[in-house]
Amino acid sequence: MKRTILTLLLAVAATIGASAQTLTLDDIYIRDPYILPVEKEGVYYMYASSPTTENGQTYGGMMAYKSRDLKTWEGPVRVFDVPRDNWITGTVWAPEVHKYKGKYYLFGTLNSDIKWKATEQGHPAFLHRATQIFWSKSPEGPFLPFESKQPHTPLGEMCLDGTLWVEDGVPYMIYCHEWVEMGDGTMELVELKKDLSATVGQPMRLFCASAAEWSTGSPRSDGTRTYVTDGCYLYRTKTGKLLMIWSSFKNGDYAIGIAESTTGKVIGPWRQQAEPLFDKHGGHGMIFRTFDGRLCVVLHAPNSPAGKERAHIFEIEDLGHTLRLKGEISR
Repeated sequence: MKRTILTLLLAVAATIGASAQTLTLDDIYIRDPYILPVEKEGVYYMYASSPTTENGQTYGGMMAYKSRDLKTWEGPVRVFDVPRDNWITGTVWAPEVHKYKGKYYLFGTLNSDIKWKATEQGHPAFLHRATQIFWSKSPEGPFLPFESKQPHTPLGEMCLDGTLWVEDGVPYMIYCHEWVEMGDGTMELVELKKDLSATVGQPMRLFCASAAEWSTGSPRSDGTRTYVTDGCYLYRTKTGKLLMIWSSFKNGDYAIGIAESTTGKVIGPWRQQAEPLFDKHGGHGMIFRTFDGRLCVVLHAPNSPAGKERAHIFEIEDLGHTLRLKGEISR
């Protein structure tokens, strides 16, 4: 499946022309969409993975589409290429761009084909996979690495989907510890330095994927089940509650659930809400507000078959204690 997705990404990258195209979301193959509203430009940026090949080697990168109405899009423009001397240089998953202290920071999950420990029976290969942070002065890049060119998640773990949260002036990264390694994927929290160049201290576990009743997992040949954690994103409601949307599987379909911090702090404890926000075989969502004030979630759907994935934007309602999906506004 992942090799098929890589092939699709390379095919998309190969068709990108030098001139901008006018597109709808139905025209754009994308997984893990992320939308950054830049109010001073009146433009929404949507970021997507875009690998390239050189001499048979795949290198990660990212492109951006631009829109003023969330329905018609121009681009893509290339905004990031993994430095060739980075710790790994493979495909970038789930690119997010956050504005923080006047700069723009790319949180990207980097991959490689390097097996870093023996594979367990019934598991996919244990490959290098980690979230790394890059920075730029512009939402269009170019995004540059910090001096170390090292990941921000632990080197000895398979990690992905890091996102930024700032609380009481302190920046944190929330990320997923991959189900491939864990069996029951987890959500982890680590403090970042003020300039986001590195982490501070050790990560702490927030919850496991199986903690949510709706997260039913997937059967394995040995009779056990695996549980996925994907696509975390945090949001504070109008009443001050801290919520996290995240993705896993419900009865075989990709879905987005909601967790709530019982203390209102990112350290938790976290309680899983009973009903998913979205359970129609799509997910990996993030939340943003339109220039006219509407609260929205963007996600990809369907999750399979490979090649059919497209971005879908739904208006959502902040009920104070939870979120409620309203109608789709992007089509």
